[in-house]
Amino acid sequence: MRVISVNIGRSVKAEWAGKAGWTAIGKTPVSHRVAVHDNGLTGDERADKEGHGAPSHAVYSYAREDYDWWEGQLGRELPDGRFGENLTTSGLDVNGALLGERWRVGTTLLEVTGPRVPCVVFRNWMDEPGWIKRFTQAGRPGAYLRVVELGELGVGDEVEIVARPAESVTVAESFQAYHGDRELMRRIVALPGHAASWDKAAARVLGVGAS
Repeated sequence: MRVISVNIGRSVKAEWAGKAGWTAIGKTPVSHRVAVHDNGLTGDERADKEGHGAPSHAVYSYAREDYDWWEGQLGRELPDGRFGENLTTSGLDVNGALLGERWRVGTTLLEVTGPRVPCVVFRNWMDEPGWIKRFTQAGRPGAYLRVVELGELGVGDEVEIVARPAESVTVAESFQAYHGDRELMRRIVALPGHAASWDKAAARVLGVGAS
């Protein structure tokens, strides 16, 4: 289980980038080791601070194996970083990771917080018909992570799973919860230390005050 690409991007102005008009979804692979601060990789920017600015979205990871599957579906090459992820991995079941699971990557400790939810910017960036629906139905969202311990990481680093909670849901299951699975959502909001964004999602899925 390794990192095969580390990708960072700067905010750029784009007419197709939603209301803000700026996006940092375009990531470039780098060969040098990258310092990781409490809200992401040094040199990486997030234009949509409202949607992606929380510490629980500090790092986004996507598996090369899922890219390979998408290449077969779309009939086009998808280079590492194309989905806007910071870490492209190999040999790691990213969507099977548990919320609260912790990864040691280089000298950095990261914790899985939830799935990537496709947005208009992602749709326009990919320029594929029905992209949001297709991405959602595929159930291969990749994982967001928060930074638990600062450090540095780079291409070739092993991804070591150092802790897995006894009770949790997978990234793929949390994606289902976000899209309306009430039982899975109840399990998520019962998890100690779950990301604050899940409370907002739970209010939508379960109803305000629902349990």
